Amino acid sequence: MENPPQAPPFGFGDRRPGALGDLCVLPDEVICSILENFSPRDVARLSCVSSAMYILCNEEPLWMSLCLNSKRSDKLLQYRGSWKETTLYLENLPTKYIETCRKRLHFDGFNSLFLYRRLYRCHTTLNGFSMDSGNVERKNDISLEEFRHEYDGKKPVLLTGLADTWPAKTAWTIDQLLCKYGDTPFRISQRSSRKILMQLKDYVSYTKVQHDEDPLYIFDDNFGEAAPGLLKDYCVPHLFQEDFFDVLDFEQRPPYRWLIIGPERSGASWHVDPALTSAWNTLLCGRKRWALYPPGKVPLGVTVHVNEDDGDVNVQGPSSLQWWLDFYPLLADEDKPIECTQLPGETIFVPSGWWHCVLNLETTVAVTQNFVNSKNFEFVCLDMAPGYCHKGVSRAGLLAVDGGMSGEAEMADLRQFDTLNHSYSTRKEKRLRTQQGDQMSNGGTANGASKSYDLWKQDFSYDIDFLAMFLDKDRDHYTSPWSSGNCIGQREMREWLFKLWVGKPEMRELLWKGACLALNTEKWWKCLAEICAFYKLPYPMDSERLPVGTGSNPLRLSLQEALVYLIGDHVVKIFAEEGLENAMYSLGTELEFYNLVDQVSSPLRNNIPDVLASGLLYLEDDELLTVLPWDGQKVPDIISNYNLIPPKCSVDGFPFGVWSKKRYEYTKAGMSMSESICSASCSRIWPFIITKRCNGKIYAQLRDALSIQDTLDLAAFLGEQLRGDPIPSTLIEKVDEYIPDDLTKLLSSYKDYPKEGCQPSWIHSDIMDDNIHMEPRSIDCYNNRISPRVGSMDNGNDGSELGQSWRPSHILDFSDLSVGDPLYDLIPIHLDVFRGDSYLLKQLLQNYKIPLLGGQLQHQSLGDIKYQRLSYRAMCYCILHEENVLAAIFSIWKDLRRAESWEEVEQTVWGELNEYKGFP
Repeated sequence: MENPPQAPPFGFGDRRPGALGDLCVLPDEVICSILENFSPRDVARLSCVSSAMYILCNEEPLWMSLCLNSKRSDKLLQYRGSWKETTLYLENLPTKYIETCRKRLHFDGFNSLFLYRRLYRCHTTLNGFSMDSGNVERKNDISLEEFRHEYDGKKPVLLTGLADTWPAKTAWTIDQLLCKYGDTPFRISQRSSRKILMQLKDYVSYTKVQHDEDPLYIFDDNFGEAAPGLLKDYCVPHLFQEDFFDVLDFEQRPPYRWLIIGPERSGASWHVDPALTSAWNTLLCGRKRWALYPPGKVPLGVTVHVNEDDGDVNVQGPSSLQWWLDFYPLLADEDKPIECTQLPGETIFVPSGWWHCVLNLETTVAVTQNFVNSKNFEFVCLDMAPGYCHKGVSRAGLLAVDGGMSGEAEMADLRQFDTLNHSYSTRKEKRLRTQQGDQMSNGGTANGASKSYDLWKQDFSYDIDFLAMFLDKDRDHYTSPWSSGNCIGQREMREWLFKLWVGKPEMRELLWKGACLALNTEKWWKCLAEICAFYKLPYPMDSERLPVGTGSNPLRLSLQEALVYLIGDHVVKIFAEEGLENAMYSLGTELEFYNLVDQVSSPLRNNIPDVLASGLLYLEDDELLTVLPWDGQKVPDIISNYNLIPPKCSVDGFPFGVWSKKRYEYTKAGMSMSESICSASCSRIWPFIITKRCNGKIYAQLRDALSIQDTLDLAAFLGEQLRGDPIPSTLIEKVDEYIPDDLTKLLSSYKDYPKEGCQPSWIHSDIMDDNIHMEPRSIDCYNNRISPRVGSMDNGNDGSELGQSWRPSHILDFSDLSVGDPLYDLIPIHLDVFRGDSYLLKQLLQNYKIPLLGGQLQHQSLGDIKYQRLSYRAMCYCILHEENVLAAIFSIWKDLRRAESWEEVEQTVWGELNEYKGFP
């Protein structure tokens, strides 16, 4: 938008050209946007350049953005009367400099329509700004049957009477909340990448003096943990109690409930709720104005971005206040949204996929929850599927389809769907643009908008079968990138569907449809049936149709996984994630491991599942599935045809074994994202393995029910079983003189470490709580003593018998076996299995007896004692780890969030390692 020519005030010249120089050709909003990317100190310096720059650099909205984007997330925000003063305080400037900023300079000869409009929005009042005669239906005392038949999944409705019995109806006023929870910090929703927390008393003080266009808004999904008493003040209305996410533990389920407090002018800009869930919102105090559009009808002024690589959706648009002031008046009557004003005690229901925008007309307090039920379940699963086109269509209608605007020149001016090739970004996005430029800024109308809005009606239907047509058939859940915008992770998605399958057998027809959308389970079911038929395994029962869920653990670090089916007494594992090449190395490594265990007669052989069969399943002529047995040795002809023969591959042995896999990982580490996706694109061959099913339960199901002694026995069991064959003491004594002094040489030496004569330890990065099997016991054969019957905790632990004691029996899944520093692979055991318990780590190390390079070594040439600490090396591995290990650490040791140094974190997490000698 260009600055319109304006006559300077009488007696004053236009200071813009001289004060801005070459920058005067840029619109003021562009300059202000650029300034938001500077640091507060740089903006302060720029304000001294010229009078015009002084004006632009002293705008309160600019300093609000600078403050929120520069504030440390571990510090509570406290507003100090102005955003500039608040920012300077956070910069630790002396008081005398902060006081200086209160004395503003004034200049004549500078006019800006952009700044004037923004100033108007910052100071406007909304006393008469309502829509009490809205067109959203109001219903009282509605039955569940009527709600499901008339509204659920169809249209919004305002409901009265649902909160009449809530204590919150009278207790959730600002004064009462302030009295009870004044010192409680709550999360602030604002356009900032940082987490903002304010104590309620500071937030209320801010709301009374602020003049922000888009004021800070309490939107806290963690309010139940911050103030548990609030959860007792309301209950989920009977109309919305069906929620499929209820099968997940609280830590597993995505954010779903929010406390909302906001002053006049605050609100939520246009959006569709995450994962196409539905929502209810109950207002306890104040008035809210709502605007809603049906699915696929993008509001004027809103831009939808969909990333082609991972399907991440990003919606950009004006604040709710700006939209109502600047965009709403441009709409023809037939293009205006569905509207209503929500009053205290009313609950609004927003169906799946509906666009909505909210403006607080006065200070409001509300509670809202999102949910998944039988009406929107398939839409949620669809939104989790890989690809981007279906996500765009479900939000933007047929505008999201290439060529959808062809032949409509007038609409192409208003909106178009194109490919962005930004020179500073590798992300490919589809963007739906809406007109926001000269036409509106110069007082024009949006007459063309009415015609363009007609497109969403033409042949578009928010119907699951219609939307499923836009799924990318070439993309698969197990090989495609996972959108960072999805509300749960890949593994959590599979775990959720599996829990639903087991827990809701009466809904399996619906669940199967959802799983086919999200996971393409129909395809994998056919693969499983072919494997079972070839090896004459029993035909899978209805309860066995879905792969078992893995990934319930929020601290799980590894993402290399297969589809695991439990078929009677057998386990069928189909390697699919990250493409054929990765799958071949995963199966090859596991088969080499089993072979090596047999060769050396390792005692671990008694604690791993029996391998019954292995091979490749491939698709011939796009129709016929064929099974090819393969024991991991030599390269199958069908693999040779895909040019996947590993470099330096010997004729005999295991060409896709652990050493070849290590070379592959080094090669893959140098690939770009697009190359990695390309290497995973083969979807015609799937390696598989069949093992005997273990009795008992996995450790993840029993963790909280085990006695202390059982847990200690588990640590000792892991230490003994995973150490491999003991290294002769004569070699252990020579470790000091064998390893290099330079740590970088030590690390790089693993890349080309000779295969001959080396037996790696059996520890690897996927030994976690769902890969450790345990069985009931009466006699503790591990220590040859009678085990006491210890009462289990009452925590709903999968039906474990009261007083049952358990012993570790099997370790599953060795496809991630690798070579290198075994210290690196201790990370998931310590964080995932032991949850950071240093006593259990000590118990494991006492039985491990593998020399961890470092320990008591003397690195004199490095000139720093820290290199002698195992804890230092382990901490470095955590920081450099490809997975989000640090998040796991700070989740376990919450006190470390206030740590002042990495040394403090190191000693807390890994200090026990420094006592390890590496041998008895």
